[in-house]
Amino acid sequence: MSNESHPEELQAYNAFLIKSVEHLYEVAQRAKLKSSDPNEFVESKIVYSHGHAIEELLGLKGLSQRFKELRKQLEPTKVPFVIVEDVVNGKFGSFSEEKAATLAVKAALACITPPGTTAAPLEGITETKIKRNKDGSKYLAVYFAGPMRSSGGTEQALSILIADYVKSILGLSNYAPTKDEISRYIEEYRLYERKIGRFQFKVSEKELIYALERIPVEVTGVGTDPIEVSAYRNLERVETNYIRGGALRVLIDGVIGRSHKVMKFVKELNLSGWD
Repeated sequence: MSNESHPEELQAYNAFLIKSVEHLYEVAQRAKLKSSDPNEFVESKIVYSHGHAIEELLGLKGLSQRFKELRKQLEPTKVPFVIVEDVVNGKFGSFSEEKAATLAVKAALACITPPGTTAAPLEGITETKIKRNKDGSKYLAVYFAGPMRSSGGTEQALSILIADYVKSILGLSNYAPTKDEISRYIEEYRLYERKIGRFQFKVSEKELIYALERIPVEVTGVGTDPIEVSAYRNLERVETNYIRGGALRVLIDGVIGRSHKVMKFVKELNLSGWD
């Protein structure tokens, strides 16, 4: 049915669908209250926009309206970075620095992820931590999990730009990896390609080392595969001996593999330190 040919009929049909769905939720809610279900409320929620979905999923009250306003005022690529400022500066609630950083990265990534695709920003990033370099300076570490897939490589790369922006707002230093930590990534990369699978992009060890020495935040994560490293184990700042598949995907198929797209965003947003 064409929106232009039959606008009134289409609006009536949309209203009928919404009313029907809301009625089903009311029935489900009554059933919940009558049962022995430990959760008294229907878990899934109805959302009416991209911003509304982000607000409900992350619990950031007021984000939906703010997202709607920003989309009218700014270019789409700039919206996530303003949302980052809002979250860190307490516009949607007061949080600790680590919690604010986590919510800011997730919210910003959700802003650039197509509506309905939630795995990457919500489950793909498990948390962020503020950790210390060997000289005592503080830096930001972003923990990635399995749902960060190669098909969203541009979004993966942008998640690191976003994290760098969060780091700057919080006044943190750059991540300074040790030689052992860089060697650990190399070992994981070799193991992954040999025993698990390949990446979209073929990256040399030299390119990987070059990137790791310069990326301003730590790209790390949980163990995603039941394979342990043998050489670089029990490192002080790496909490798992298992392969961090999500982190590798972000590094190789995101930041390095799509470096030209990364630089396009860097120039548009006038970010420093990425040249």
